[in-house]
Amino acid sequence: MIKLYTDAAVNQKSKKSAAGLLIVRNSQQKQLTEPLKITDNHAAEFEAAILGHQKILPNVDGELVFFYTDSKIVADAVHKQYAKHYQEYVDRLVALQSQLGTVITEWIPDKDNKGAHNLALQALHHLE
Repeated sequence: MIKLYTDAAVNQKSKKSAAGLLIVRNSQQKQLTEPLKITDNHAAEFEAAILGHQKILPNVDGELVFFYTDSKIVADAVHKQYAKHYQEYVDRLVALQSQLGTVITEWIPDKDNKGAHNLALQALHHLE
């Protein structure tokens, strides 16, 4: 089983953004950060989710994947396979999930996503 937590941080003033990814597998954590080129918060959340799925794709051996996000729009879009202004991102994310096998996508409150959130904030701070 793999647990994937993703989050994005955006600073509108500096026009910088970053993703925080937390991957938990066999009780071991892998913490990753990536700079993003997007300053729209929702798009950045989708990009973080896509990056997270790309990172785990090569290492999944038919394992169950739990994907956690604190972005309502990302979680809802995956379930509906539709988002009015973000369909390109939805299509990319759903395509990645189909390659992984069984992926359970869950929205979680911010307080339960602190690992990915703190990683995104740290990465953003290093960019500024």
